[in-house]
Amino acid sequence: MKKIEKFARSYPFVFWTAVTIVVAFIFKLTGLQLAVNYLLSGFSLVVAAKLGVGMVRTLREGHYGVDILAVTAIISTVLVGEHWAAIVIVLMLTGGEALEDFAAARARRELNALLKRAPQIAHKVVGEDTVQVKLAAVKVGDVLLVLPGEVVPVDAELLDAAAEFDESSLTGESLPVERKRGEELLSGSINGGTAIKVRASRSAKESQYQQIIELVKAASSTEAPFVRLADRYAVPFTIVSFAIAGVAWAMAGDPVRFAEVLVVATPCPLLLAAPIALISGMSRAAKHGIIVKSGGVLERLATVRAVAFDKTGTLTRGEPSVTSVKPRDGFDSDDILRLAASAEQLSAHILSNSLVSESKRRKLSLSAPTNVEEVTGQGIRASVDEFEVLVGKSDFLKQAGVTILADDIKAGETAVYVAVNNKFAGEILFRDEVRPESKKVIIDLKKLGIRHTLMLTGDMQATAERIAKEVGITEVRAECLPVDKVNAVRNLKTRPVMMVGDGVNDAPVLAVAEVGMAMGARGSTAASETADVVVLVDDISKSAQAIMIAKHTIKIALQSIWVGIAISVGLMIVAANGYIPAVVGAGLQEVVDVIVIFNALRAHGTFRVPKLA
Repeated sequence: MKKIEKFARSYPFVFWTAVTIVVAFIFKLTGLQLAVNYLLSGFSLVVAAKLGVGMVRTLREGHYGVDILAVTAIISTVLVGEHWAAIVIVLMLTGGEALEDFAAARARRELNALLKRAPQIAHKVVGEDTVQVKLAAVKVGDVLLVLPGEVVPVDAELLDAAAEFDESSLTGESLPVERKRGEELLSGSINGGTAIKVRASRSAKESQYQQIIELVKAASSTEAPFVRLADRYAVPFTIVSFAIAGVAWAMAGDPVRFAEVLVVATPCPLLLAAPIALISGMSRAAKHGIIVKSGGVLERLATVRAVAFDKTGTLTRGEPSVTSVKPRDGFDSDDILRLAASAEQLSAHILSNSLVSESKRRKLSLSAPTNVEEVTGQGIRASVDEFEVLVGKSDFLKQAGVTILADDIKAGETAVYVAVNNKFAGEILFRDEVRPESKKVIIDLKKLGIRHTLMLTGDMQATAERIAKEVGITEVRAECLPVDKVNAVRNLKTRPVMMVGDGVNDAPVLAVAEVGMAMGARGSTAASETADVVVLVDDISKSAQAIMIAKHTIKIALQSIWVGIAISVGLMIVAANGYIPAVVGAGLQEVVDVIVIFNALRAHGTFRVPKLA
C-alpha cells in the first residue's frame, strides 16, 4: 500500500489515468455507457489542457514537438467519440513522462553512490601515534599511514622503500605496479599487503580520485539534449492533417467533413511506432546481454560514427595469463610451472591465480606447500614436496643469493622468476592477452559505418601500440589519466562518439561521450552506473552488436512512421471527398494502428537482425 501511495505522489497523472481506466471498465460492465464516455472524455480533456499549457510555453520558446500532435490527437478523438482511444493516448503520454523522471532520479542516485565510495578519512601520523582525521582536513605535507588493502586517500609521496599498488581504478592497467621511495602515488590506487607511510602532496580536493568524481558530475550535467524521433515529423504531419481537413470543410461546406478527416488523421503512427520499436529494440538488446538505458540512447547509438576503446578489460581480457615458460639447465617447463603454482596456491597476488589456472589447463598435479613465507610485493618462499621453491621478482631471488640469467622482457609483458633449491630454474612470462573477438569487432564496426576508432589507455606507449596493431586500431592515446581520456573524446572531430570501457577511471569519459558503453560483467559499478549502455556478458563483440541492433531498430521505427503516415494521408484524401464516414474512418484508423504496431514489433526479433557480411 505504501508503494502505491508513493507512486501516486510521484506520478499523479499516471496513477489517476490508471484509476480512470479501471473505473471506466467497471461502468462499462454495469451498462453505464454514458458515464464511461463522460469519464474518459473529461479526464482526457483535463490532460489535454495541461499539455496545452506546456505546449504554448514551449512554442513561445521556439520549440516544436510531439506535444502539439498529442493535444490534437486527444481533442480530435474526444470530439468524434473515440473515448477509449483518447485515454490510451493519455496513458502513453503520462507514462512516458514518468519514465523520463525515473531515469533522471536514478542518475542522481548513481552519482551519489559514486560520491559515497570516495575515501572519507585518513590515518594521520602525529609523533608516535596515528589519529583518524577527515579527508578534508589533510594538508600538503601531512604524513599518513595507509593500511593493507586501503585506498590511498590523497595524492602523495611514498616514504617507505618500496610498495606494490593496484592502480587499475585509475589507469586501467590490470598488473600491479611497484613504487619506490620518493615516487608519486595517485589517490584511488589500492595499497598492497603491508602498511606504508606517505606524505600528502595534494589536498583531497585537488587529488586524482576527487577529480574523477567532479568530471563525472560535470559531464552528466552538461549532456546535450537529444530530439525525440517522433518530434521531427509531428509538426509537418499536424499541419498537413489540418490543411486537408480545412480544405475538405471548405469544399463541402460541412464541419462534419472536417471531423471525418481528423478521425483518420490521428497521430498513432507517430505516438506508437517509435516508442514500440525503441522498446522492442531495447528488449532485443537485453536478450543479448546489452542493457540500453533509454530509447534516446538507442537513437544516439544508431548514429555513432566514432568508437573509442579502453584497453585493459575491454580490448584485452583484463587479467594476465601465462604466455611462456622459459626453463634453464636441468629443468623443464611443466616442472617449473607446477612448483611455482604449488608454492603460490595460497597467495592472493593477481599473478598467482594465473599460475594456478595455467597449471590446471595443462592438467598438472599441484602439491600442498609448507613453510610458506610471503614478502608482499616481492615474492614467496615455500617447501613443495622435497624442494625449496622461490617465486618472485628478480631482486627477491638475488637477495636470496640466486644468480639470474634472464632474457629481456618485451613491451606488455611481466615476469616472475623461479629458483629451486637455491638454483635459478627459469622464468614465467605473463601478458594481458587481447580478446579473440577484438580484431573482428573493429572489422565489424567499419562495416557498420564507423569512420574512426581509437584506443585510450593508461598503459605504456609500446604496449598500447602493440595491442592497437594487433586489433586494427590506427590511433592510440597512451599513458592517459582520466582527464586525458575526457579531453581526447571531447576534442574528437568525428561525432557522435561511443566510448567503451570498464573501470572507475573510465567513468568520466563514459559520461562525456554521446554514448558511454560499460563492460559491466567484471567492470566497476561506477562505470556501469555512468554509462548509457551496459554489457552484462564478458564479450566486446557486443559493442558492434549493440550498434547493429540500434540501426535495425531505428530503420524499422522510421519505416513504421512513414508507412503509417502514408496510409493516414491516403485515408485523409479519401475522407476529404466524403467517401469515409466517421465511424468507418475510426475503424480504418485502428487498422492503420495495428499495421504500424506489428511492423514496429519486428524490432523485437520477429524477423532476425541482419548479420554482418
